[in-house]
Amino acid sequence: MCGLSAFVSSRPDAGPPDADTAAAFAAALQTMRHRGPDDTRIDYGDGYAFGFNRLAVIDREHSAQPLHYAGRWTVLFNGEIYNYRELRAELVREHRAEFATDGDSEVLAAAFHYWGEAALPRLRGMFAFVAYDHRTGTVHAARDAFGIKPLYLLETADGLFLASERKALDPFAAGAAGGLDTDALAHYLTFQYVPDPLTLHRHIRRLPPGHRLVWTPGGGVRVHRWFRPSLRPLRVQPEAAYQAVQDALTASVRHHLQADVPVGAFLSSGVDSSAIVALAARNRPDLHTFTAGFADQGYSEIEVAQDTADQLGVRLTPTVVSESDVIAALPEIISLLDDPIADPSLIPLYFLCRTASRHVTVVLSGEGSDELFGGYTIYREPLSLAGVDRLPAGMKRGLRHLADVLPEGVKGRSFLERGTTPIEQRYYGNARIFDPAEKARLLRYTAQPHTAITAHLYAETADVDDVASMQYVDLHTWLPGDILTKADRMSMAHSLELRVPFLDQQVYAAAAGLPTELKLPAGTRTTKHALREAMRGIVPESVRSNRKLGFPTPTRVWLRGPIGDWVDELFAGSQAGHLLDLSYARGLLAEHRRGEADRSRKVWTVAMFCLWHAIKVERSIGSSGLIGAAGSGGR
Repeated sequence: MCGLSAFVSSRPDAGPPDADTAAAFAAALQTMRHRGPDDTRIDYGDGYAFGFNRLAVIDREHSAQPLHYAGRWTVLFNGEIYNYRELRAELVREHRAEFATDGDSEVLAAAFHYWGEAALPRLRGMFAFVAYDHRTGTVHAARDAFGIKPLYLLETADGLFLASERKALDPFAAGAAGGLDTDALAHYLTFQYVPDPLTLHRHIRRLPPGHRLVWTPGGGVRVHRWFRPSLRPLRVQPEAAYQAVQDALTASVRHHLQADVPVGAFLSSGVDSSAIVALAARNRPDLHTFTAGFADQGYSEIEVAQDTADQLGVRLTPTVVSESDVIAALPEIISLLDDPIADPSLIPLYFLCRTASRHVTVVLSGEGSDELFGGYTIYREPLSLAGVDRLPAGMKRGLRHLADVLPEGVKGRSFLERGTTPIEQRYYGNARIFDPAEKARLLRYTAQPHTAITAHLYAETADVDDVASMQYVDLHTWLPGDILTKADRMSMAHSLELRVPFLDQQVYAAAAGLPTELKLPAGTRTTKHALREAMRGIVPESVRSNRKLGFPTPTRVWLRGPIGDWVDELFAGSQAGHLLDLSYARGLLAEHRRGEADRSRKVWTVAMFCLWHAIKVERSIGSSGLIGAAGSGGR
């Protein structure tokens, strides 16, 4: 796991970067030092600069980067290829490929050299890589199927810049015309994160998951999709489907344990992490696991995780997070993210990663299970609304009219509204913060509607049921934009490699064909039914049937205490008022603090943007240090 940075000039006659440019490039690479503290190297040449911060996990004594291959390529690779030994054997057998190292980086370089883009579907793992062809001056880059590893790009008149984090590109974008992307901000207020390929800087973009790019001087960037996750329910025998899931996940966990450094795992109250820990412990009985919770009553999974660890016979190290810990860490967390994410669960994740990094270098985690196997309760909504959905169009119009005239809060109104609203208008992601009317009230400008992000996804799933469509939307938006981004940033902040066995080719293949009734059985409240059945006899029965809490975070409690005081001061002093009506936001906070309504998610979303704005734009709050004294010198 590492941090890469690359620059290739658009001028065919360019020489090595001058001293000022080289110094700026080195300084930008240093901003990602946390991603790879073991080694930092930079190659400068005619018209290019390639930099790499390495966290050495496999072939630690060798496999340094930037890596040169076949006298033609310079390769930068962030991630892990778990089947690299098998691929290496194929390359030797088919092409007599030669290798100077025992790591996966050189195998990836050779695979791309001999197989080109056809290598991408053969890579079992997580990756973002850049391959520069010295013969043609062409840059190739790609990102893994689900977006586990990030890759940012900036194209200017000078050339192409690529990096693992946006902060390494910001210095080179400062002179670009424009600035904050107002459409990206509007989408953030809907989704609680900035969806791919956008960032809050209008000229810096992310390469979307499952995409590759090709860049040539004078030819610009061309982006191509090489993988499209598809959920197409098949006719399957339940027991065979459960066994396929179990076999695939067992093999995936075994592959994800490969490392020349200590490996641990996260453990919460849910079946996802418990399944990974149970399978990992079969191979590593001394597995060290980690969990986190809050001091606030009712917001901790530590007790359940400890019971699970005891039953599985593994060691557990808990972390308890206090409100004062949160106040101290928030600026650093937002700075690490580059663009804000208003998902409060990234806070315990930050502290969980900090604790784990003191004991291990690699952790296994359960991200991706909910999207693949139907783990969110909201996915049951189409089943509960099926009776209304089957009604004739005229009757649905009448029910919609009835819903519109019913007073707010009357029982049944929400059901009728949802049941008479098409899925593509009703569902636009797992997190839905400000609806269009609320967003129009908050924003001081007119921006793109949220359907600019989701409309094409519904067009691609017109032939599947609503549950599969919802999963498809989340696989392309929520998973890479929120879940995997926060996992990458919070783990890498502590030089910790986080691996996600559920987001594996074979596990995906086992999940993709599951019919809805094997994910969400009718007449129950169960989610991820197939996974739970696959884990029968592997995880403790109490966990197998337990409802996942998902890092519960007491934001609604915090906003009625000292953190609420700080948020009110933040809104009052923010210079983002030309973008947002912060008096409206302060009104939401006041309603919440008076107990009139739970406005915590909306307030938190605006607050995290204002904190980002104060750090990145206003420079009135530092990226580290206490923020509780915002009104007395903290700003």
